[in-house]
Amino acid sequence: MADEVILLDFWASPFGMRVRITLEEKGVKFEYREQDLMNKSPLLLQMNPVHKKIPVLVHNGKPVCESLIAVQYVDETWKDKAPLLPSDPYQRAQARFWADFVDKKIYDLGRKTWQTKGEEQEGAKKELIECFKLLEKELGDKPYFGGETFGYVDVTLVPFYSWFDVYERSGNFSVEAECPKLMEWANRCLQKESVSKSLVDREKVYGFVLELKKKFGIE
Repeated sequence: MADEVILLDFWASPFGMRVRITLEEKGVKFEYREQDLMNKSPLLLQMNPVHKKIPVLVHNGKPVCESLIAVQYVDETWKDKAPLLPSDPYQRAQARFWADFVDKKIYDLGRKTWQTKGEEQEGAKKELIECFKLLEKELGDKPYFGGETFGYVDVTLVPFYSWFDVYERSGNFSVEAECPKLMEWANRCLQKESVSKSLVDREKVYGFVLELKKKFGIE
């Protein structure tokens, strides 16, 4: 019996992009179902009654919520192709540490670059750049965070590339100028079909954020 895999998602979500990349990397066929976050579908509420958020991976009718948990689930379920987490327990712990770091920092700081003004915005921008520099240092001279192969931390971080225009234009800085090696890494990831297929155009995301700002009266 073929697996039925459905992804409840929203096109601009960096969290959803993580799951999309992972499914593409593994060669898993899935049905993508776009969700209206202002008017949540009964299916989304049924599949994620706790957080009521996307992305939700539904595998043979069973939901897996939260993007990093879904990425790990896909990695463990389809383990014969393109393993994302290292087999060594210590390296696996390190990968989880950096993925957790990305999860706790990048989205919230990035959001503050366009949702706030003045000192708060400036503070968020500085901290965001510091986080990118820490990640760049962790990357070092390796092609990917896990070494020679594309892995878990890469999947966790690369979707934010789609949001770089938003952060840069709102915060008035350049990721490339601040962290050239991180940009090289992002471009290297984009050469992978699983990534280029799953990431959304940066201009499109910027346009979406401009509409949001108008809607919520953020100048």
